[in-house]
Amino acid sequence: MKRVAVLGATGSIGRSTLDVVARHPEKFQVTALSAHGDVAGLKELVGQFRPATAVLTDPAAAEGFEAWCRQQGVRALVGPQGLDDIAADAGTDLVVAGIVGAAGLSSSLAAASAGKTLLLANKEAVVMAGSLLMAALARSGGRLLPLDSEHNAIFQCLPFRDGRPDLAGVDGIWLTASGGPFRGRQLAELADITPEQACAHPKWSMGRKISVDSATLMNKGLEVIEAHHLFGLSADRIQVVVHPESTIHSLVAYRDGSLLAQLGAPDMRIPIAHALGFPERIESGVRPLNLLELGALHFEPPDLETFRCLALAFEALNSGPGASIALNAANEEAVAAFLDRRLGFLGIAEVVADVLHSAGSPAVTTLADILAMDAHCRALARDRINKAS
Repeated sequence: MKRVAVLGATGSIGRSTLDVVARHPEKFQVTALSAHGDVAGLKELVGQFRPATAVLTDPAAAEGFEAWCRQQGVRALVGPQGLDDIAADAGTDLVVAGIVGAAGLSSSLAAASAGKTLLLANKEAVVMAGSLLMAALARSGGRLLPLDSEHNAIFQCLPFRDGRPDLAGVDGIWLTASGGPFRGRQLAELADITPEQACAHPKWSMGRKISVDSATLMNKGLEVIEAHHLFGLSADRIQVVVHPESTIHSLVAYRDGSLLAQLGAPDMRIPIAHALGFPERIESGVRPLNLLELGALHFEPPDLETFRCLALAFEALNSGPGASIALNAANEEAVAAFLDRRLGFLGIAEVVADVLHSAGSPAVTTLADILAMDAHCRALARDRINKAS
C-alpha cells in the first residue's frame, strides 16, 4: 500500500487526487493533508480520509483547529513549516505537490531531498528552482512524476531505461495549449476583460490563478520552462501549438519522423491516476475518450503578439535562471492584482515585461539566492502595479 501526503488538499489538484485515491482504498493510505486557510474544507477531508497529520499554513485561520484535530486523534501543524515536515516524513511514500505558486517551493524541495516520489503539479517550483530540485532528487534517489497534463503526456510518450525516461532519439516536444477563453481575439478586444471572464476556461476546471495564466498563455510559458528542466531540452526543442479540443495533451517528436501523442478527456484525474499508480495503470473515474464523438482535431500557431506572456517566457528561459524567477514573481503579483481588480488584464503582460527587463538575470545557485531574487522582483512588480493603479 502506498502512503500519500496531499499538499494543497482543498484545491483543484488536491480534490482530484483524493477522488482517485478514494476509488482505490486497497492501494493508498492518506497520511497527511494540508490547506492554507480553508478550514472547513480541510476538516471535511480529515473526517473522510483520517490522516495522521493535518497542516493549516495560515495561522490567522487556525483558531480552534488544533483542539478540533486532537478530538479527531489527528496531529495538527500550523504554519508553512508544517508543509516541509509532512513532505519529508518517513511515514510517507508519495507526496502530491498541489500548492499553486512560490508557496509550494520549499515543501517540494523537502520531498525531493527526502527521497520521496514527488507527484508535481506545482510548476512554479520548477520554474524558480528547477536545477536545485532535480539535483536534490538525484542525490536522494527520489523520483519526480509530473502531474501537469502536458508534462505527464510527454512522460507517457517516452521510452524508459533503468526506470527513467530515455530521451535518446528524441528530436523535440510539442506542448499543446487550448488557447484559453480568448483564443482568436485581437489585443484591442482584451482591454476590458474581467476576472470572471478570464476564469471561465472553455475546457478545464481549475483554480483562479491558473485559469488567468491560461487566459494570458503564461501557463503555457511556465510549462515551457518546466519542460526544459524536467526533460533536459533546450528552448529550440520545445514548441507550443494551440489545440482547442484539449484532447491531445502533448506530443514527442522522434528523429525518425514519428510523433507520439497522448490523448484523453480534459480531466486532471487522468494524469493523476497515471502518476499515483505508476508503473501500473489504475482506474481514474474518467469516461474513456470516444474518437467517433470527437470527430476532428484542430491545430494553430499561438498568437505571440496578442498573448505576449508566452513570448516573455521563452525570453526568460533563454536568459537564464534569474530571469525565470523574475518572470514567475512578477506574474504572480500581477495576476493577484488583476483578480483584486487593481490591474487590467493587459497590464499583466506589461508588468511582467517591465520586471523581466529591469531585474536582469543574476546568478542564483542556492535557495537563499532564489528567495532573495523572488522577493526583489515581487517588490518591483508591486511598485509597477501601484503606479498603474
